[in-house]
Amino acid sequence: MLNKPNSTVEDHPIPLTRYAWLSIGAAIVTITMKSAAYFLTGSVGLLSDALESMVNLAAAVVALLVLKLITRPANDEFMFGYSKAEYFSSGFEGGMILLAAAGIIITALPRLFNPVPLEQIGLGLAISVIASLINLAVAIILIRAGHRYYSITLEADGRHLMTDVWTTAGVLIGIVLVQLTGWLRLDPIIALLVAANIIFTGYRLLVRSGRGLLDEALPEVELASVKSILDSYKSEGVSYHALRSRQAAARKFMVVHLLVPGNWTVRKGHSLAEKVERQVMDNINNVNIVTHIEPTDDPVSIMDANIDRTSNP
Repeated sequence: MLNKPNSTVEDHPIPLTRYAWLSIGAAIVTITMKSAAYFLTGSVGLLSDALESMVNLAAAVVALLVLKLITRPANDEFMFGYSKAEYFSSGFEGGMILLAAAGIIITALPRLFNPVPLEQIGLGLAISVIASLINLAVAIILIRAGHRYYSITLEADGRHLMTDVWTTAGVLIGIVLVQLTGWLRLDPIIALLVAANIIFTGYRLLVRSGRGLLDEALPEVELASVKSILDSYKSEGVSYHALRSRQAAARKFMVVHLLVPGNWTVRKGHSLAEKVERQVMDNINNVNIVTHIEPTDDPVSIMDANIDRTSNP
């Protein structure tokens, strides 16, 4: 028995691609500004910041393509829709972050052994601060939109931009410390710390994408909510087994077998299933649930209780 899921990013009337265009525009502006700051100052810290903004641009373009793809309706070839494509966007962004980190390390290491004086610090800092404020505003918008429309693509893009904001803050602090102490090696040291930070961010995005592509189960808090609903029917002689779940980005899928007394009519069993499905959908956003009715007194009913059931070879 299959019920229609709640509204998801795929069928929402608001075109979410507008957020990707906003991210693309912000990336182009900040790349230009941060590159100018680097050429003015010669700071590899600012260069690392500009490189990360290039990653932001690449990620935003991929996000745009993915958000266009997932709006396509399900068809005979992809019967569950295209929502899993969001994991490819998140994974690509993680890979690009690691690539940017490698570029930062390659650039910063020579400066660590051969420090170079910084120039026009004041103007470079001013440009970087303005660019960072642009990223901060766009990051907040993207994260809120990601939460509102259950889009991990927008959320990942927003959180990456927020990381970029903290990266810029660290770089600016490093430049100020260089100016105050005169210790030139602080600049490449800060750049290397920035690289380490974004490596961690990229790793987390890759892990999240991989787990999603492997059909990770719903969070424990949501499964507990479903189990509570199912347990509430014990007094009617109803039990359950083979509760399974998986996530496909914004969409969630569940299957459960309901064990009912053998003397129940088909209509009564169907009514119970509809009631259970509605309760689950009211408690969990964007879930698509399938229920299967089985008689409690039939020994065959317990043969499919395992997590996976396959045909004989």
